[in-house]
Amino acid sequence: MEPKTGLVLGYNGVHPFSKVKITDRGSVQELLRTLLDPLEPFFSPLKSRVKCPGATAVRFDQSASEVEGICRPLWGLACLLAGNGEYHGTKWWVQGLKAGTDPESPEYWGYPRDNDQRMVEMCPLGFALAVAPVFWQNLNEKERGNVEAWLGNSVNEKNMPNTNWLWFRVFANLGLKKNGGKFSQGRLDSDIKHLDTFYRGDGWSNDGPEGIHQMDYYSSSFAIHFLQLLYAKLAGDEEPERAKEFKKRAQMAALDLVHYYDNEGRSIPFGRSVGYRFAMVSFWGALAYAGVELPAPLTWGMVKGIVLRHLRWWQTQPDIWSPSGTLTIGYSYPNMYMAENYNSPGSPYWACLAFICLAVPPEHHFWTSEEELPGDSIPKVKALKHPGHIMSYLGDHCMLLSSGQACSYPMKGTHAKYGAFAYSSAYGYSVPPGLFTLEQYALASQLGLSDDGGEFWKTRRKSEYARLETRDDKPVLVSIWKPFPDVTVKTILVPPEESTPNWHLRIHKIEAGREVMTADGSFAICNERAVDGRYLDPYDADKGEGTYPKIIGNYDLNTPEGWATGKQGAFAVSKGAVGIKALEDSGNEGERNAMLVNADPNSNLVESRTVIPTLQHTVKAGGVAWYVSAIYAKPSGKGIARGSYLDGWEKVPEVPWWAREEKGAQI
Repeated sequence: MEPKTGLVLGYNGVHPFSKVKITDRGSVQELLRTLLDPLEPFFSPLKSRVKCPGATAVRFDQSASEVEGICRPLWGLACLLAGNGEYHGTKWWVQGLKAGTDPESPEYWGYPRDNDQRMVEMCPLGFALAVAPVFWQNLNEKERGNVEAWLGNSVNEKNMPNTNWLWFRVFANLGLKKNGGKFSQGRLDSDIKHLDTFYRGDGWSNDGPEGIHQMDYYSSSFAIHFLQLLYAKLAGDEEPERAKEFKKRAQMAALDLVHYYDNEGRSIPFGRSVGYRFAMVSFWGALAYAGVELPAPLTWGMVKGIVLRHLRWWQTQPDIWSPSGTLTIGYSYPNMYMAENYNSPGSPYWACLAFICLAVPPEHHFWTSEEELPGDSIPKVKALKHPGHIMSYLGDHCMLLSSGQACSYPMKGTHAKYGAFAYSSAYGYSVPPGLFTLEQYALASQLGLSDDGGEFWKTRRKSEYARLETRDDKPVLVSIWKPFPDVTVKTILVPPEESTPNWHLRIHKIEAGREVMTADGSFAICNERAVDGRYLDPYDADKGEGTYPKIIGNYDLNTPEGWATGKQGAFAVSKGAVGIKALEDSGNEGERNAMLVNADPNSNLVESRTVIPTLQHTVKAGGVAWYVSAIYAKPSGKGIARGSYLDGWEKVPEVPWWAREEKGAQI
């Protein structure tokens, strides 16, 4: 099918999404329509599939990829319709449902097999059936039987991954149940009972059974908490105690999750599937939809502000669109290096979860309240036991320190998505676009070790030990990990203090059974001059931009002016400033040196060209090294003058007294 002529973004094109002035419920409805409109040319003739631009393959079949394309936008459309909104293209999805579930149709979706991607797309379809009568009401008896067979009978007898996926089958059954269709109450009950075994306490659920430690946006906005709240709303009359429990969990989690969103509207990218973009805030709209009473000190003005500021921030990211106006695979720009093997061209439309707020009636406090900032209402530093995070609201961004999480299966860049030391709302994490030298490994907020002279690098992926502990009555994160069988690293992460809000500390003790090079990286920052986009020059105080020392390229690594002592440190200034200094006393065999790693392009989620201030050293075989790395970060933002980016650079935090005791302790 040849796409119809529609939106085409050229050199000066601005997506309609970025033109909407977000102020109220009506403007958010219009924002959603700007997402749905560009899909029209990519519907199949019978409307059962959407083939979004992009020919990239995924681990499942092409038909399932195109089923994603039609079902994922349903999250937004169903919420719009549930809130009495209108969309002129609703008929496309009604027609697509009929053709896709009809075994006699040339565009039949196909029955799912065990662990089939089609099971995921049953979730938005089940939700749409539950909240938007237009779908079921437009089906005749035979068509309803087709939907029952595809959405219920087929999936209830199949194996599913032991993860958040089980919620998708719950909603497939729930959608049929709400319309009087054939469903399995037994399967629905058994799935929810099993999903309860993922609960770990204090509001947090894990994305999997005991032995897996993976608590990311799937635990809150992408699946588990989000779907618990939708279930509480839709099934609460029949199961009031379960609904009460799900709401209670959400109240507890909200007091933790508020720390993941900064005043600029940015969320902290952490973990997998962050290509779902603004779905990161769907939890907050779901609180309102489910009728949750907010726990103090949170207010509906704060919740509304988190959601609307976040949507406005994405309006400032013009590179998230294809030339045809559809969402791309990536984060702030198209990026396959950070993509999971299940990210098809239609996959990013899971972002439509964010529009659950449109199902919230206009008289709800979510819509009638004035937007607020969390401000001084929440702790500036907070330890979160279950995800193994220490959150910081200091230094003009939200930041988390992390230890202990790891994906349970092979995933591209898993060490960067879960194993890095720090994640920031202002400076996204970096993934390796290749596996040769530091430039390709792009070790932002990671300690890398190499036993071959710097060609291949190992970082923290899994920890043998990872716990929240206290030092001097303050929270720290302690982990022990082995990049090589005979090399042991103990890392202690220390959050910022109010006196030095732009610094956090990493204390490493390395016992090396073989000789290893080490590279400790700060955050990655944009490597572009403001005036013309060329790479940064050496730092110029008058321009408030540049690096110290000089950036050295991949081919002149031994250039003397590209190195400084670890005590002097290295920094880069462009969109704010980041840097790193060595604070340890002498005692290691040789001092650490500071330099700038010119990371390979497209390694970072937020900026396509980045540089990473880094400390390097070599530990001899049989040696022990003790590092205290101070990492600086002061982002750009409203009211932050360019000339102030390095204001805190010379005022480093003191090395804690207890750290010297750690130096001599056994790992």
